[in-house]
Amino acid sequence: MAKIIIQGGHRLRGEVTIGGAKNSTVALIPAAILADTPVKFDTVPQILDVKNLQLILQAMNVSSTFENGELTIDPTHITESDLPSGAIKSLRASYYFMGALLGRFSRATVTFPGGDNLGRRPIDQHIKGFEALGATVTEVNDIIHIDATSHGLIGARVALDTVSVGATINIILAAVRAKGQTIIENAAREPEIIDIVTFLNNMGASIRGAGTDTIRIAGVPSLKARNTHTVIPDRIEAGTYMSMAAAYGDGVTIKNVIPEHLESYTSKLIEMGVNLDIGEDTIHVYKSDELKPVAIKTMPYPGFATDLQQPITPLLLLANGESTIVDTIYPKRVKHIAELRRMGGDIDSAVPGEIKINQSPRLLGTSVQAAEIRAGAALVIAAIMAEGETVINDADHILRGYDRIQEKLSRLGADVTIEGIDLINLMP
Repeated sequence: MAKIIIQGGHRLRGEVTIGGAKNSTVALIPAAILADTPVKFDTVPQILDVKNLQLILQAMNVSSTFENGELTIDPTHITESDLPSGAIKSLRASYYFMGALLGRFSRATVTFPGGDNLGRRPIDQHIKGFEALGATVTEVNDIIHIDATSHGLIGARVALDTVSVGATINIILAAVRAKGQTIIENAAREPEIIDIVTFLNNMGASIRGAGTDTIRIAGVPSLKARNTHTVIPDRIEAGTYMSMAAAYGDGVTIKNVIPEHLESYTSKLIEMGVNLDIGEDTIHVYKSDELKPVAIKTMPYPGFATDLQQPITPLLLLANGESTIVDTIYPKRVKHIAELRRMGGDIDSAVPGEIKINQSPRLLGTSVQAAEIRAGAALVIAAIMAEGETVINDADHILRGYDRIQEKLSRLGADVTIEGIDLINLMP
């Protein structure tokens, strides 16, 4: 397992460029197998999740190459085969192969996906969508069988019971080559969904309404890539560096951002007293003093993102008073709390679903564990703020979601080393 070792006390300054969105990339890669031509993406983040998705593609005889942020995928010789359970279980987003394989072959067999240690996440809304399109879904020993080969997928109206990014994308992937029209009601509105739809529409799909709560998909017989698709900037990575810069920076410019994607987050930083200069595609974070406590409630987009509640937590330790976080999306997303307390943070979740953070001006480096991606990001920020050395164990989780994190932090002036993994040969 990888370790990230950080010597605290080095204030950050300079520039950092945000990579392509992880949450787009992990859906775009499965979506690529719907094409009848090779597909090319750029600004793809160098993260472990991409490696695992490439391994899954390889099992289906889909070749891929990844270099300097450019990922090429050739699905023209795709075959149906058993997918590697190790790679499937390592990331939750592997469930997008359900919709993509269903759209391509009218059937799919996938091991129940893994990912962050946040408890088993239900996929009932995904299944509801697949069944509405005419598929039969069965699960035996954590293996999910989806079959519509007898009559193919037929467009239908799907009203999601809860707003779900994963279910919205999976139903789009299944329906894009189905017969007739599919309507998804109560659809998620995240920017990453717009990114997926833009990619599909540029290949000849007919999808309207992305970014609203009603998406209409007219099935098409074939998808063909014509241009390289540029992945949108990662709003979660951007928010993480903003929190880091506000907590322990002497002026940091964050480049390649779409500020509109971060409005609920930046409004909370401004409410805290963080001084920001927001440009067209950059955000400059000034050194911040006299921070005020805030109350945060995570919500579906355009609300405050659940993926940013942990990265903002170390910054809240500097606020003069008690801050609260209520995560309505993943209430069990509290794996960072015990680790931050080990470092001296006054933080607890005694009330289920609510996190309370009190001012803790002095953090001390120690050995901690990254239980999942965003918990790990919180520990990286806390380690930069802390006195002495912090060793973050199980750092593979962090490397699953943060593009070239050692390189970027080092350029900002942090003292960071990574052990236990070959970063140069990260990709197959």
